[in-house]
Amino acid sequence: MYGTVYLVRYELPELKRLPAAFYQTPSGKEPVRDWLLALDEKSRRTVGRDIATAEFGWPIGMPLCRTLGGGLLEVRSNIAGRRIARVIFVVHAGQMVLLHGFVKKARKTPRTDLELAKQRAKEIKS
Repeated sequence: MYGTVYLVRYELPELKRLPAAFYQTPSGKEPVRDWLLALDEKSRRTVGRDIATAEFGWPIGMPLCRTLGGGLLEVRSNIAGRRIARVIFVVHAGQMVLLHGFVKKARKTPRTDLELAKQRAKEIKS
């Protein structure tokens, strides 16, 4: 009555097009992870969701991701309290390396935040 049952194992392709990885300092600390954990839960979820959207939908442009020049890009998030969060990253070895995260307080990205991200990007590429 019933035919033969064949078990077929399907291997799913890697779903993330650009997996995220946290930048690590020489001492092993992960500044972006620490920054994320310091945010309130609602903001943390929003930033995490935006990073995941970039991972699964790469390449992705405005309004979620924007280039900052010099190989740096940013994930742009609107978080709780009408605040704006940014996570600066670089694409290296097929990964989105999260270099620096901060809450914007001015219209322009502060030079100190850009310089810190540039310095960390140089460290990974060397």
